[in-house]
Amino acid sequence: MDNFEEHLKKDLHQFLQSINEVDERMPECPDVEDKWEELAKAYIPDGIREFQAFPSASLGWMMYIGMAVAKMWDTEWEIYAKVEDLYAYMRDKRGYDAMDEYIREKVLLLQGDDYTALEKVTGECASRVYNALMHQRLEPGTKEAFNGYIACLHQLYLMGAAMQLKRMGYHMTKM
Repeated sequence: MDNFEEHLKKDLHQFLQSINEVDERMPECPDVEDKWEELAKAYIPDGIREFQAFPSASLGWMMYIGMAVAKMWDTEWEIYAKVEDLYAYMRDKRGYDAMDEYIREKVLLLQGDDYTALEKVTGECASRVYNALMHQRLEPGTKEAFNGYIACLHQLYLMGAAMQLKRMGYHMTKM
């Protein structure tokens, strides 16, 4: 599974770099990265329930969550870092089905072409990882399938955070 996750990371990074959404060097933001496990545990029951019928949403929503957490980190982290369940906080604003819209509108403050463009990019990334996951030919309901799903969510979360950090002007360069 480590090789699978590394493959996802390379593929997403290469794709996002080709459309100028991330830099060559990925950002380091320990506060955002440290929220991953807590967010994943909270998200998984909803994500798995939705995966069968709506795999792109189940995967893509985690990318939006990564973007939202990066934005929160940049604005009022001392407040958001203390929120008991950050995932539920975002989900419960409009419900699971409209969480993407809530994050784009109210957290990232996007509208018009930017709103639509982000929806397209996120959809493409979700589709890419879904296709990679399906090519693993993992038996549904197995530990391997679960771990594959988690690897997809993890990379989408990290790439979402990296995209948002770049959008806010954070760039990692060699010293």
